[in-house]
Amino acid sequence: MSAPYSYDLRRKAIDAVKRGERKTAVCKTLHISRNTLDLWLKREQATGDCRAITHYQQGNRHKITDWPRFRAFVQAHGDKTQGQMAKLWGVMPTYA
Repeated sequence: MSAPYSYDLRRKAIDAVKRGERKTAVCKTLHISRNTLDLWLKREQATGDCRAITHYQQGNRHKITDWPRFRAFVQAHGDKTQGQMAKLWGVMPTYA
């Protein structure tokens, strides 16, 4: 996943539009898409700021949440295959 645009660039783009510059000219100058600029303007209007969203869940949730219990389980059943361990743990493997 690519990194978000800097806050400084976002502010420059939004300030330029507020000064009356055309959106297409701002986009060409700063090498951003028109959709990106529109999303930044929409976010600023909705929240009062155009910062990138941070600290959100990426990917799937972890299936194992009780790590001490899992470590003890692995020590007791480490000689088994993943499929056998999944059945003993109570979770069906995704490849079955």
